Parts: sequence; structure tokens; C-alpha cells
Amino acid sequence: MRGKILFLAFAEPLPHDREMRHAALLLMLLVPALADAKPRWETLPMPPAMPAASTTGHVTVGEGAKIYYATHGKGEPVVLLHGGLGNSDHWAFQVAALVDKYQVIVIDSRNQGRSTLTKTKTKLSYHAMADDVIAVLDTLGIAKAAIVGWSDGGAIALDLGITHAARVSKLFVFGTNYDAKGSKDRRAGSSATFNAYAAKCKQDFMKMSKTPNAFAAVVDSLMAVWTSSTNFTKDQLRAIKAYTVIADGDHDEIIKLEQIKEMSELIPNAKLVVFENTSHFALWQDPASFNKAVLAFMAAK
Repeated sequence: MRGKILFLAFAEPLPHDREMRHAALLLMLLVPALADAKPRWETLPMPPAMPAASTTGHVTVGEGAKIYYATHGKGEPVVLLHGGLGNSDHWAFQVAALVDKYQVIVIDSRNQGRSTLTKTKTKLSYHAMADDVIAVLDTLGIAKAAIVGWSDGGAIALDLGITHAARVSKLFVFGTNYDAKGSKDRRAGSSATFNAYAAKCKQDFMKMSKTPNAFAAVVDSLMAVWTSSTNFTKDQLRAIKAYTVIADGDHDEIIKLEQIKEMSELIPNAKLVVFENTSHFALWQDPASFNKAVLAFMAAK
């Protein structure tokens, strides 16, 4: 009560008093906001709408799967490969940064986004999805391209560097493990950020896919890939000859940073990039830094 009586005793507060009260009010407003604020790596900013494509199409591959692709701009070709459950529109931040100088090719991986699986229940694999990328490049008449892959897209990029080395000019691999030991043990619901990502992927799939109610089957098909005991060997990584950037966020909730660093040491011509205060979703959380790294990668000779 004393504070209230003192406050009412001044009909016209002095300028200094007004400033103090304004500062106190501002502090009262800011403290709860600061207390509730999450660190950047626990946020999931959504990407903007995808820029208009130069061309779009589908390529029919083994056993009838149809692989969606889009191209943007002209110049040295670079292929962007999205993360598991996602689609190529998730690269909107990066396409906007690259399109003025490069021909950007985005692809919906098999059974995801606007691409289909097969007419039969063929199992998914990173190798099959790498072959799909080659089929798209063949359709576009592109002999060699830079590959940028995020998460599952990074695993596809590694497969391309190993099994289709002549078609790869350089590799940018973000948030990717090379075997099951590099993946963190995730319990259902343990990561609100990943759960928000999965929810967005489901929403996107229901809008894009010709089988909008089949998202659970997509999850099942990818789960078999994610839980495979070994994807790549150390000897296979040592055999990659292309210039490579191995990258991750310093708070990746899915991939162990120790294996990211190990991969950068195993691949002979590799550089390590770690984005600060970001997670498995650094390309959305800090697109400016991510794009800067990709542009530097593209400019490297």
C-alpha cells in the first residue's frame, strides 16, 4: 500500500519519475517474455513459399515409381535433396539464395511429397533413391552436378558420391549419420521440434500426394531405412573423391555431432561446418548462415 500512496501523492510526476516508471513497466513486460523464450535450436520457423519453378515434371523409374522434380534458374547445376518425410519445397530459403547464379534442381524423394513409391511394395533404400536422382539428371541432360543433402538427403548424397562418383562435382552433407551408431536414441515425443517438423510433413503430404491418406505408410517405409544396422562403411567414405562439406547444427536432436566430426576426418577432401545455436533444422532456424555456407561451397574450386 505504501507504494500506491506515494504514487498518488504526485499529481504531476517529475520527468525522472516518469522515466523510472516507464522502465519498470517495460521490465515487467519483458521478464515473462524472456522467461518463456526458447533457444533458437528449439524453434522451428517455417520456410516461405517456394519460388516459381522454371520447369517441373515426373520421371518414371524402376517398377513404376514416379519421381517429381523442379528446376529453377540457369548456370552450374546443383541438386537439393530434402530430409526424410519431407518434400522439395522445404528448400525454399536456399532456392531463393541460389537461383540467380545456379541452376537449382529440387527432387521429391521416392514415396514422399509428389513422388510415388512403386506399383509393388518394394522396400525403400538410400541407394534406390540415389538412382532416382541419376534418372532425373539423365532426363535433364546433366552429366555432373553439385549435390546438397539434408538428413536423409545427405545419405542419398553420400551414396551418390560413392556409387555415382563421375556424376558428382561436389557434396554438401548436412545432419547425416553414416551408420546407426551416429543416430541419437529418440523416444516418441522426446523432441517437440522434430514432432512439429513431422506434423508439417504430414500436412504437406496430404496437400501434395495423390494418396493423401497414406502418410503412415510413408513413415513405415522410411523407418526400415532409418533402423538399418549399417548404411555406409568407413572404407566407402574414405573412397569419396569429391570436395565435400560435412555440416550440422551444434544442438542436433537426431544426429550425434561426434560422428559428424568423424565423417569430416574420414572423407579425404572434406571440410567441417558447424552452425551455432541450431539443430537438425538449421536451414530453417538460421537460413542466412546456412545459405552463406552453401554459397561458399558452390564457389569452391
